[in-house]
Amino acid sequence: MLILLVGLARLGLSVAGVPNSTTRWLAMNGVLFFGLFYLAIRVHTTGFGSYKHLLPTLVLPCLILHGVAITGIVFGIITGHDNVFTTPEYAFGQDGKTLFHVGMHLVVGIPASIVINWLFGCLILLITKKLVRRTA
Repeated sequence: MLILLVGLARLGLSVAGVPNSTTRWLAMNGVLFFGLFYLAIRVHTTGFGSYKHLLPTLVLPCLILHGVAITGIVFGIITGHDNVFTTPEYAFGQDGKTLFHVGMHLVVGIPASIVINWLFGCLILLITKKLVRRTA
């Protein structure tokens, strides 16, 4: 939920004319990063499960993150005006108001985000298992 709020705030500020140098401080990836630590630790400490159970808990935050980015890109395509999700600095130096950009989020961004965050979460979970003993 926090990822959604931060992403929409970022988009809203960008559309309102706040410069990207300011809106970049509202980082959805930063929220996801801290959420990843929380989820990986909670999977073990609550007895919810293990590595395979961590994966589905990370799918929704990653989908929300990319969903907000895609919304910003589509908004930019429709209005013809750049926002924080379509400026060249956030679109690999290209015009970010393209369906190709949307497609790359769908085809590459979402799966890569889920897998990379899951692998990092597995490392956190492994460390948590070594450091914290669960009571039966």
